[in-house]
Amino acid sequence: MIINFWGNLKELLRPPFRGQQRVAYELTRQASVKDIVEALGVPHTEVGRLVVAGREISFAAPGADDDTLDVYPISPPVDVTTPTLLRPEPLPGITFAVDMNVGKLATLLRMAGFDTLYRSDISDPDLVAVAVREKRILLSKDTDLLKRKEVVFGYLVREIQPEKQLAEIVHLFGIREQFKPLSRCLRCNALLLPVEKRQILDRLEPLTQKILSVVPAMSLLRQDILAGNPSGHNAFDVGSLRSMNDRSCSPLFLFCVFVLILLKEK
Repeated sequence: MIINFWGNLKELLRPPFRGQQRVAYELTRQASVKDIVEALGVPHTEVGRLVVAGREISFAAPGADDDTLDVYPISPPVDVTTPTLLRPEPLPGITFAVDMNVGKLATLLRMAGFDTLYRSDISDPDLVAVAVREKRILLSKDTDLLKRKEVVFGYLVREIQPEKQLAEIVHLFGIREQFKPLSRCLRCNALLLPVEKRQILDRLEPLTQKILSVVPAMSLLRQDILAGNPSGHNAFDVGSLRSMNDRSCSPLFLFCVFVLILLKEK
């Protein structure tokens, strides 16, 4: 069986095939093209089209010794809301689940306003289960994680630096126009609503009052988040609010805002 890997897919091939466009693959058993492609190192999430003899086929199609299979990468802008042969059940919209190996990307996506699930203590099986159940796009640098058969929508993040990872995702999914900067909590992902400073002044520490006057964006606080409890309970925890403000006014926060502004203007 001859397999042609187009675009950047050849860089994902396992040694000794890495970098080769054309691979001769010996079939030793009956296998689907999905299994064959992944056996060579390429997660199915990175594949946009599979073509044999000019005809598009699905992941489930069986491989044959006399086939020439062309494997094309996903190409921007990827529309996850439109059904395709490889992914016949589309997503209702753009939401993400982020693996811990790209955890800083989760903060940037939330800062840009995208619904982004991230937990550093979640196991791979649980992360996949939640992503599938909640219809999220799984972002990771772990090829084995993305090869799991349950994963339908996912992406292998190539960039190393978080700000470049954000640009990579924004470009791939064509979501620059969907930015809603600083509309979500960076810690828990909850939506934030405007709160007048005077409404909460008596509940803020002096340092927090100063921060709110300097950084107007931090007035975007939902009442349950303001209470330091995303679950909706009414107990107020000033320490939680202060720690959130201190983190958000850090150089990293200001740098992230700068990155978002640059991306928005491009």
